[in-house]
Amino acid sequence: MIEFIVSLLQASIRAGTPLLYATLGEMITEKSGILNLGVEGLMIMGAMSGFALSFITGNPWIGILAGGFAGLILAFIHGFFSITLKVDQTVSGLMLVLLGLGLSGLIGKSYIGMVANYIDPIAIPLLSSLPILGKILFTQDLLVYSSLLITVFIWFILHKTSFGLSIIAAGENPEAADTAGINVDLVRYICLLVGGFLIGVGGAYLSLAYAKLWTEGMTAGRGWICLALVIFSGWIPQRAVIGAYLFGGLDVLSFKLQAIGFTVPYQLLKMIPYIATILVLLLSLIKDKYRLKAPSALGKPYFRGER
Repeated sequence: MIEFIVSLLQASIRAGTPLLYATLGEMITEKSGILNLGVEGLMIMGAMSGFALSFITGNPWIGILAGGFAGLILAFIHGFFSITLKVDQTVSGLMLVLLGLGLSGLIGKSYIGMVANYIDPIAIPLLSSLPILGKILFTQDLLVYSSLLITVFIWFILHKTSFGLSIIAAGENPEAADTAGINVDLVRYICLLVGGFLIGVGGAYLSLAYAKLWTEGMTAGRGWICLALVIFSGWIPQRAVIGAYLFGGLDVLSFKLQAIGFTVPYQLLKMIPYIATILVLLLSLIKDKYRLKAPSALGKPYFRGER
């Protein structure tokens, strides 16, 4: 039983890491007041681009960067429509989902079944030999540890720096931020692009470190789960870690239960993460105090000089 729990927790961290990257990316975007519903599209393009560049160059880290930049480029498209042209952010975000799914399927068709260079876990000397915790925490890959450092960094930026205050002001009251001399559009662009890069990295992690393959539509709704995780975490970075690993654990639970001979149908077990996502969204609608943690100007274009 202990071995099962250790294996489940270890796998939960790996399964939750792409969700964590994407959730942090969407969170920093939303904190500035921009709603990006295109997370699914950014993740799938990150997964395809990362795999393709790793296959072409033989270097998985170049693939990770390529995935990040693929997400950044799509985020810029969203920014052009939603920040510069002030169009409806919901429509623009949904457009990215369709664009990402279609483009990744078209370009990535030739890479299905191919073998690229992947990112493997590393065992940290001494720490990995610790009982129980060593195998769970200290036999992961570098991107797992990087995601935790990025979580701390984002928390620090948001709560301990003047730029973090600018981000929060742009998301809560852009008129007041503009009056104080903050370039609201510039702050939102920066957050959107950084967020897009992190979302793309999350997608690349999926194909280069977690699944270690490329198949069309491999994100399988993870982008939508990340949108729910932002709500679940209350727009607080450190809570995103818990949410991502929890949902990651629900995702791998079906495989682990099958391995020990659990007889519940596979399809039913695979529904668990998505049922949990629906419950989180319902919770956000029912509990007003939870919903109020969202930035006040989220999803609202800012027209300078209008009140």
